[in-house]
Amino acid sequence: MPSFLESRVRSFRYALRGWWFVIRTQRNAWIHAIVSITVIILCIWLRLGARDWAIIILAIAMVWTAEFLNTALEAVVDLASPQHHQLAQVGKDVGAAAVLIAAASSVLIGFLIIGPPLWLLVRGLFQN
Repeated sequence: MPSFLESRVRSFRYALRGWWFVIRTQRNAWIHAIVSITVIILCIWLRLGARDWAIIILAIAMVWTAEFLNTALEAVVDLASPQHHQLAQVGKDVGAAAVLIAAASSVLIGFLIIGPPLWLLVRGLFQN
């Protein structure tokens, strides 16, 4: 019987394997990664406060979580229904819609939080 620590290490290994699978196989994950890194760099540059950072991190996590769950759902649907089935398609479409909702919400959150300080900075550059 593995120790508590060994089982936790194994769990993290499984999670990282899943993360790597998503990064390797899902084109949209690369878009999420590039946008996430860009947003983080922009937030550092703008020196956002702790509350703004918390909301940005939650928005980024929401998109990644939706993408991971959608990928898991697609794999399970493909396993359960290798042939095309209308309900399998519904499941996949609904999963994709969840990612779309998370991404669109995150864009709105980003504009609300990053937009005003970025606008002030850009406006200040052109007023000199």
